[in-house]
Amino acid sequence: MKGGLKVPRISLILTGFFCATVIILAYMKSPFLSYWTPSQDHVFQISPDYIVKDEEVVRERNRLGQSEQNMNIESAISNSSTKDKVTEELITNTEIEGSAGIPPSFTQKGGDLKALEEKNSSREQENEVAAPVNSADGPIANLTSASKDHGYNSAKGRWVTDDSQPLYSGFGCKRWLSAMWACRLTQRMDFEYEKLRWRPRNCEMEEFTGVKFLKRMENKTLAFIGDSLGRQQFQSLMCMITGGKDRPDVLDVGREYGLVKARHAVRPDGWAYRFPSTQTTILYYWSASLCNLTPINASNPATDYAMHLDRPPAFLSRFLPRFDVLVLNTGHHWNRGKLNANRWVMYVGGVPNTNRKIADIAGAKNFTVHSIIKWVDSQLPKYPGLKAFYRSISPRHFFNGDWNTGGTCDNTTPLSGGKEVLQDESSDAGAASAVKGTGVKLLDITALSELRDEGHISRYSIKSTPGVQDCLHWCLPGVPDTWNEILFSQI
Repeated sequence: MKGGLKVPRISLILTGFFCATVIILAYMKSPFLSYWTPSQDHVFQISPDYIVKDEEVVRERNRLGQSEQNMNIESAISNSSTKDKVTEELITNTEIEGSAGIPPSFTQKGGDLKALEEKNSSREQENEVAAPVNSADGPIANLTSASKDHGYNSAKGRWVTDDSQPLYSGFGCKRWLSAMWACRLTQRMDFEYEKLRWRPRNCEMEEFTGVKFLKRMENKTLAFIGDSLGRQQFQSLMCMITGGKDRPDVLDVGREYGLVKARHAVRPDGWAYRFPSTQTTILYYWSASLCNLTPINASNPATDYAMHLDRPPAFLSRFLPRFDVLVLNTGHHWNRGKLNANRWVMYVGGVPNTNRKIADIAGAKNFTVHSIIKWVDSQLPKYPGLKAFYRSISPRHFFNGDWNTGGTCDNTTPLSGGKEVLQDESSDAGAASAVKGTGVKLLDITALSELRDEGHISRYSIKSTPGVQDCLHWCLPGVPDTWNEILFSQI
């Protein structure tokens, strides 16, 4: 055919197609040729572990930056050039005090140090592992409440009647509950207040059970450090965990923390108990002011005591590495009468205070709360697994006078002043200000407790004095149980 393709040309084209096909197939199947093609396995990808760690670093930097801003505010309040030395001075606090109240095995031997290092290492591993786990039975399940905490205000809500309350009987729990706070053992006959439960707004607070609490706190230690209201919260929690039942298996481990009754003392400085089934330790240490107290003249039995406003209690600085959850509180001992009666003299920077702003009781308390929270916050990077809380002040309900001037709290009708908290801000502005910008969380119980004036010991105290009512402490079971339910939802 004229002008058409010749047979040799057609053959040449077909031969070219055939060769190209062979080359392509060989390229796809030959290990030698495919070696030069980057496989998906060799493409650079960011590991999820690195992503998690980078996010943690960013959060930590942000937190430290906020903490530095808070430190600047505090230093303006204190006008003290020695506050930046607080952490360094704390190392020698117990040396100044001596080792009284500290077990020799802890102060003189290094055996516990290795155990503490291993515990801290395991805390870090738990934090790294917890992020990617996504199982209902895994660690992530225990973090549900914490993950919701960003938009969850447990202090905002209302009181409701709940027939499942109380979680223990006021007739029982004799091993843990002081008789003076067990209103079932007094002449009081109304107990409607025991049936109330706090319900946060827009969310359902997790139901507390002793089994769930111990599982969540397996191989962990929870420490309450504060005044007698902190002791009430401690006793409440022990009763809640055990259901008020006697538990012979629970061990008294107070000696491990130096919590033994001294000669001529009415009671020890605190208590510590361990549940062997989960190796969970719950302890309380009495520190009404959250200050470190040291005798000014140790050789004089009638000596005054230096009340170091810028140093936490020696017990806390000594044993903090052993804690996994810490709950601090102070408040009602901050009055001139108690300071004088205890012979406490305000010190800042290791010397008597001369700052007029701090000399005022309210200023001294505010300075101390900021100082202790600042110190705890500075320790958190060392102990990544530690959850620290500062509990806001528990309200008093004295009407027509104070505790020593005929003040009363005779109301027995629950919620007569209202049942709901609608405010977003804490009623304890000082506590809220102190934790702002730190890693210490506010356990905000003030406003919700303010509605419960019927829940105090009132005139029913076993050791009551005519004309004197206890409108500060609470009947147990009672309001402090709610504090622990909220705490449980946040750990």
